[in-house]
Amino acid sequence: MPAILLSIGDELTLGQTVDTNAAWLAGRLSSLGIGCAQHRTVPDDLDLIAETIRQCAALAEVLIITGGLGPTDDDLTRPALAKAMGVDLVEDPESVEHIRGYFEGRGRTMPERNRVQATHPQTSTMIENTCGTAPGIRASLGACEVFVTPGVPREMFTMFERDIEPAIKSMAGTSRTILTAKLNSYGSGESDIAEKLGDLMARDRNPVVGTTVAQGLVSVRVRSESEDANHAKAMMHDMLKQVEAHVGPLAFGLDETTLQQTVIDLLTDQCKTVATAESCTGGLIAGMLTDVPGSSVAVLGGWVTYANAMKTEQVGVPSEAIELYGAVSREVVEAMALGALNRSGADFALSTSGIAGPGGGTEDKPVGTVWIGMAWREGETEHVGARLARLSGDRDTIRDRSAKCALQLLRLKLMGESLDHMKWATEA
Repeated sequence: MPAILLSIGDELTLGQTVDTNAAWLAGRLSSLGIGCAQHRTVPDDLDLIAETIRQCAALAEVLIITGGLGPTDDDLTRPALAKAMGVDLVEDPESVEHIRGYFEGRGRTMPERNRVQATHPQTSTMIENTCGTAPGIRASLGACEVFVTPGVPREMFTMFERDIEPAIKSMAGTSRTILTAKLNSYGSGESDIAEKLGDLMARDRNPVVGTTVAQGLVSVRVRSESEDANHAKAMMHDMLKQVEAHVGPLAFGLDETTLQQTVIDLLTDQCKTVATAESCTGGLIAGMLTDVPGSSVAVLGGWVTYANAMKTEQVGVPSEAIELYGAVSREVVEAMALGALNRSGADFALSTSGIAGPGGGTEDKPVGTVWIGMAWREGETEHVGARLARLSGDRDTIRDRSAKCALQLLRLKLMGESLDHMKWATEA
């Protein structure tokens, strides 16, 4: 049963609002065994909306439209649907009273303008809105069943779960199971990961394997489909094992698992602690780690030593090292890491010093040059090392990726893996 999602609104096509509704709906439809053939977004234009509805209805068995059900002149989904169906709008008396009651329940009188929300195309039916004023609409256009919901997420969620999902289930008949998962990795580019996956990414396979990139993380997405739910689960399990084996130690978790969560889990399991001394990342590493609930058992604290004087005063970096090698150097980040290790009493310490930009770069040390240090204890012996990362992007991107590089290096160390797996932080 192919489905199409259509989102309405100038605020979406202008980029003023991110369309989270489509992502949520696609996930819910997928859980029902229904794939989305297309996601479309159109502005508040009556003729364009009507034409798009006609096109979508010719291609899909289910069309879900969100947005454009408000009471103002730019809310055009109702008349556009009526135009696509070739019928007039009619008023639903029961909906009028529902809207009136919504306002009266809040001690207000219903504005006459809101009466338009009780209109719908002839032959269609209304879907009650238990969270707001705008009812939804259910209509048939050719072989396609059309469902229209408000764009307000809470109202859409409730309407979908209460009325639309059961209707779609009854239409679907025998269900097909579609399972999705993603394996996240950090430290290598998308093309490198794709090369490692090889034939696993062939588009004629089931499960289907693909890659996406977001905030420097390369995620391998897997989609498994079968008429039998147990078979779909078995195929998904097997493929994820294969993907993880191909990607290697840079893969750190499934779905919404974060890099910092895996680091905290490893530290906790090994009864180890960490401290930080940060320059260019300005506390991002410590912030990411302490975002994880329960991280207090593993994170002792840290220093933001942005100025050179603070590096010397707070974590004991020799001023001679800064003068001789510069703040952005192996020698300085190693001294920062050792200082944090000793002054905190932690088992591990991470440090960063770099040039995040937009200015400050030189020919030898361009913007994006970041040194990442790590110190650790093995019994009574202290060890320290550093990696050089050359990162691209704007200031925020460089800082974010620097922090993730540090976390991934610590994770690899905790796992007993070689730090050479990291493509973005190499020996220099």
